[in-house]
Amino acid sequence: MKVVISGYGRMGKMVKQVLLQRGVECAGASEDITDFDPSIAVDCVCVDFTTPDAFRKNYKSLADNFKAVVVGTTGWYDILPEVRDYFAKRGKTLIYSSNFSVGVNILFKMTEIMSRLTSAFGGYACDIKEIHHIHKLDKPSGTAKTLADIVEGACGVRPEIESVREGEVPGIHSVDFHCDVDRINLTHEAFSREGFAQGAVQAALMTEGVSGVHEFRDLINDKFNSIISSK
Repeated sequence: MKVVISGYGRMGKMVKQVLLQRGVECAGASEDITDFDPSIAVDCVCVDFTTPDAFRKNYKSLADNFKAVVVGTTGWYDILPEVRDYFAKRGKTLIYSSNFSVGVNILFKMTEIMSRLTSAFGGYACDIKEIHHIHKLDKPSGTAKTLADIVEGACGVRPEIESVREGEVPGIHSVDFHCDVDRINLTHEAFSREGFAQGAVQAALMTEGVSGVHEFRDLINDKFNSIISSK
């Protein structure tokens, strides 16, 4: 497999580092992926960590030129239906996620379980808080929105999201279930961006075994469910 990185900022550099660690060829990195050589792109998976505006502008070019695409950029999900349709039209694979960290995806699963349990017993409210570095463009984070979607799907009520931007915090997400008598808190804290990069590279490897458009969380849910149900 060969990977091309779209967006060579902090995340892009971390993705390249993980590729080297795992022995996966990095065929290039570009700040403007539309300028990348199509004759090379045709045999490559593109890992995109750009900006919402850049992805909105570039997604058709990505689908036209690369054999598969992994998108860690957030803030564009309002156009997901048209992105999904275009990739389907081009017959290309797309894996996207608001957060590729395995730890965060475990948080997604635990939030789903806790939401169902607290909803079944009643009396609990839920709040979400996310803290990120001052350079992050979208607010709330895509991860926080995904957590809110999970809670709303299980409980029927969308929780409030508190967003904080400070320093160089890679990312902290907390889901707080509370009532008059107690509180249950689920928190994930990223110590660096490496976990996000590791998951994105794992998703790139997964493109060889799947087709179509998929959210990363759905692809690994089967493994989570298997572990939870094992005796």
